Amino acid sequence: MARARRGGVGWRTVLAAALWLLVVAAEAGKYNAVFNFGDSLVDAGNLVTEGIPDYLATARPPYGQSYFGYPTGRCSDGRLVIDFIAQEFGLPLLPPSKAKNASFAQGANFAITGATALDTEFFEKRGLGKSVWNSGSLFTQIQWLRDLKPSFCNSTQECKDFFAKSLFVVGELAGNDYNAPLFAGKDLREAYNLIPHVVQGISDGVEQLIAEGAKDLIVPGVMPSGCFPVYLSMYVDPKEGYGPRSGCLKRFNTFSWVHNAMLKHALEKLRAKHPGVRIVYGDYFTPVIQFLLQPEKFGFHKQPPRACCGAPGKGPYNFNLTAKCGEPGATPCADPKTHWSWDGIHLTEAAYGHIAKGWLHGEFADQPIIQSS
Repeated sequence: MARARRGGVGWRTVLAAALWLLVVAAEAGKYNAVFNFGDSLVDAGNLVTEGIPDYLATARPPYGQSYFGYPTGRCSDGRLVIDFIAQEFGLPLLPPSKAKNASFAQGANFAITGATALDTEFFEKRGLGKSVWNSGSLFTQIQWLRDLKPSFCNSTQECKDFFAKSLFVVGELAGNDYNAPLFAGKDLREAYNLIPHVVQGISDGVEQLIAEGAKDLIVPGVMPSGCFPVYLSMYVDPKEGYGPRSGCLKRFNTFSWVHNAMLKHALEKLRAKHPGVRIVYGDYFTPVIQFLLQPEKFGFHKQPPRACCGAPGKGPYNFNLTAKCGEPGATPCADPKTHWSWDGIHLTEAAYGHIAKGWLHGEFADQPIIQSS
């Protein structure tokens, strides 16, 4: 090998760069497919494949404006966490599992707006059936996966082999489960009573996917609900009930934290039970708190929790239940990239991009999806 010239690029640098490119290339081809489950945080259009319901504001402009240029059924101005993950591995954006004439050879998105971790029957038994807009619980979505198997494998073993080389993203789920009592006017204690059931439901769903052959899963927790304009507009606490720096409702953030702590404990138990399976916890909580406390780090405006797209309502949150984003009276902000909250309920593409990066490389996950070795 010729000696590198003084002041030029040394052979060690060239070798290191070559090795890095090999690692990147290997990671880009790491998964044959990605399969996603969840609710409106990750729904890529399952709710609108049969047509757009008149009541569905999230299927109208300005949804989708920042990336697609038109509404796609995603509850954001552009891409979601799952979209960034698929693109990271060189895969196409996952088609909604209910899409007609779509190719599912490289994965599918089973998430649907309104989904819960638990089945509708659970809520009906507790008198909460009317407050659950359940378009497909986790177990229903797993059945959709089973129904779709002929699209990418032909035998039990072939399916297990295919799933073993796929990434499964199980959530976010649970937000709508807890909204059932809260939006029905129940006390927060009613939601606390649901946590063990919801966490067990998610755990059972993960076990079902492992039984199908999944070897690589990421299971996200919930966001800090007390930071979202929808909750801040619906609930008013005494002054000391708000975070002095974040402006979030402390009791709701504590609730979200408890759910996440119990979910992480459940995932530890699953790891011990299935040592040959990698289960990653995906953190939605920490990034949203950081978006508020360190907005300049992410290119966001320093401001109270505020929706980019909405209309004036109670407080400084730009959220109004009678004029939500996509409805008459609501308008989007000039630059969604400067906001983390899109419509007061869901996040902007910019926020989802930061979270996806944190899951992929470990800043917002208990281990990175992309391993360095």
